Amino acid sequence: MSALYMLVGTLIALGVLVTFHEYGHFWVARRCGVKVLRFSVGFGSPLVRWHDRHGTEFVIAAIPLGGYVKMLDEREGDVPPAMLDQTFNRKTVKQRFAIVSAGPVANFLLALVFFWVLALLGSEQIRPVVGAVEVGSLAEEAGLVSGQEIIEVNGKPTSGWAEVNLQLIRRLGESGSLEMRVRNLDSSQEQSIQLQLNDWLRGAEDPDPIGSLGIRPWRPAIVPVVAQLDPEGPAQAAGVRLGDRLVSLDGEPLQEWQEVIDRVRVLPGKSALLEVEREGRYLELPLTLAARGEGDDLRGYLGAGVAGGEWPEEMLRTVSYGPLEAVAEGLRRTWSMSLLTLDSLKKMLFGELSVKNLSGPITIAKVAGASAQSGLGDFLNFLAYLSISLGILNLLPIPVLDGGHLLFYMVEWVRGRPLSDKVQGWGVQIGISLVIGVMLLALVNDIGRL
Repeated sequence: MSALYMLVGTLIALGVLVTFHEYGHFWVARRCGVKVLRFSVGFGSPLVRWHDRHGTEFVIAAIPLGGYVKMLDEREGDVPPAMLDQTFNRKTVKQRFAIVSAGPVANFLLALVFFWVLALLGSEQIRPVVGAVEVGSLAEEAGLVSGQEIIEVNGKPTSGWAEVNLQLIRRLGESGSLEMRVRNLDSSQEQSIQLQLNDWLRGAEDPDPIGSLGIRPWRPAIVPVVAQLDPEGPAQAAGVRLGDRLVSLDGEPLQEWQEVIDRVRVLPGKSALLEVEREGRYLELPLTLAARGEGDDLRGYLGAGVAGGEWPEEMLRTVSYGPLEAVAEGLRRTWSMSLLTLDSLKKMLFGELSVKNLSGPITIAKVAGASAQSGLGDFLNFLAYLSISLGILNLLPIPVLDGGHLLFYMVEWVRGRPLSDKVQGWGVQIGISLVIGVMLLALVNDIGRL
C-alpha cells in the first residue's frame, strides 16, 4: 500500500507543480503575442496529445520529470514573414523577462493557495512544552527547565513544535545568541532566556535542532510495546515480534518508550541483551544495534516503534483562520519558506550546512508517499514546500534554468544589446554541467539514505 501511495503521490505532485509552472510561461506568452507551438507535461514519447483552436499542441508525455513550453522562435527554425511578430526572440526584453519569470511566479502563487487552504482547514498542534532537559546541554546552561512552554524563538511566535523546529533550522551553522521566550504551564508570567551558539550543528548530515539543544519535548508516557518493525532493522533480526513488550536492555528496566530511545541512542553499533515479554513469557534476545549518522551525530538504532499515546486536551491547541486571515497567513508562510530555502542554499554553498541534506527524486518520492498516506493536510503542506523549492531553484542565475535566461536579459537591458551567441553557448554548457552535477549529488544522497 505504501508503494502505491508513493507512486500516486509522486505523480500527482510532479503533475500539479510542473503543469502550473509551465502554465505560467504559457499564459504570459499568449498575452505577449507569442505563438506557443507545444505545451508538454513530461518528456519523451507522447501518451496523450490534442490541439486547441490556436494551433497549440498539448502533450502528456511518458517521463514525468518536468515539462516545457515550446514557442515560435527564429533561432530554432525558419519562420514565415507573416508570423515574425509572434516569435519569442523578437519580443522586447521586458516581455521576454515577464514570460520566463512567470513559471517560478506561478509556483509561488500555487504555494500561497495551498497554504491558504491549510490555514482555512486549521490544524491541531501539540503545545511546545519541555518534557526534560539534558544535563550539561545548551538548554540547561541557559536555564530552561522541564514544564516550561516555548512561546517564541528568535522573536517569532511558536504555536507548536513544528514552528519551534522551523525557527531553529534558521540558525543552523551559526554562532551567537538564540533567544527564547518561555512560561510555566501554571503561570502567565513570561521570561526570556539566551542560548549561546557556536557553529551550531555546522555541517551536520542529519541535524536534530531541538534534540541537539538538549530539549526533550513533553509527551505522554508510552508503554514500550512494539507496534512497528523495520524489516531490515536489528530488532527484527534478533527475533523481536509485533506485540512484544520491551522489559530491559542490558539489565536496565524499560518502563516507557522514551527510556528505550535514550538507552539505544548511546549504543551505536554495540551488542546488547534485550529482554522482552511475549504472551506471559520472558525472553532474552541478543542483538547488535545499528549506527546512524556521523561524528557527534552518531546514534544507535533499534528498528522498532510503538503506537502513539493519548494526548491530554490541555496539551493540544487548534489553530485556524478566517478567509481573509488565511490569506495573510498564506503570504507569511510562503515568504518565510522562500527565505528559509534561499538561506539553506547559501549555507550549503559556504559549508555551514552539509550538502548531504540535499534531496533528489528518490527522497521526494518517499516524502510524497508518506505525506499522501498521512492525509490531505500533510500532502498539501508537502506540495506547497516543493512548489516553493521549484520556484527558488528555477530562479537561480544558472544558464539553462529560468534564472539564467533572466540574467542574460538583464545584461541585455543594461548593455542595450544581447550577449553574443558564443558567450551564451558557454554559459549554457557551464549551466548544464552544474545542473547535472547537483542532480548526481542529490541522487547519491538519496541512495545513501536508503
